[in-house]
Amino acid sequence: MTRPADFWNTVYDNDTAPWVIGEPQPAIVALEREGGITGRVLDPGCGAGEHTILLTRLGYDVRGIDMSPSAVAYARANAAEQGVPSAAFEVADALALGDRPEFAGDPPGSAPAFDTVVDSALFHVFGTEDEPRAAYVRSLHAICKPGGTVHVLALSDVEPGFGPRISDTLIRESFHDGWTVEDVRPARYRGRVTDPVAQDAAHLEVSASGHVDLAAWLARIRRR
Repeated sequence: MTRPADFWNTVYDNDTAPWVIGEPQPAIVALEREGGITGRVLDPGCGAGEHTILLTRLGYDVRGIDMSPSAVAYARANAAEQGVPSAAFEVADALALGDRPEFAGDPPGSAPAFDTVVDSALFHVFGTEDEPRAAYVRSLHAICKPGGTVHVLALSDVEPGFGPRISDTLIRESFHDGWTVEDVRPARYRGRVTDPVAQDAAHLEVSASGHVDLAAWLARIRRR
């Protein structure tokens, strides 16, 4: 479900985000090791910045964006604490990246800037809201180079859990005109149990570190 920036600011200011786990998602770490990330990279909905920090440390040209100023402040502080102050973050609306000439060219889509997009737990936020989800897909098309790749790690509805869980069909149906969905496979998404999700997570097995591994999808989508 889409929410205003103030909602997300509160989540970061109060440290109640169940997706802030103090490390990158294992599925994204494995994706990079398998060679799935190339060229210039966009990390939309970067949150705490773990993936931008990881990829910057590994030598990628990567930009993390989030609509929440508190998230971006959190990510910058996190990067400095981890010794990666060069990690680049900025406040931006993921639904309107085509309006940014430095990302999409002028007119929008004339000079897309990114070879790879790593979407970790942003796409599923739109759930079944057709209009914002379609706007996000158009936004990605405007900034992703032809032949470039969008990787989507999203919570899956195949198991009980917490958060906005979606079907693999929704992913496939959302990326149609101008895209080729090359793969959608089961994966796991690591979270933590915080007060806002405690009730929904009561049945889940929590590790000694306080983490839970939830059913997810990992999709690979090619921009035509």
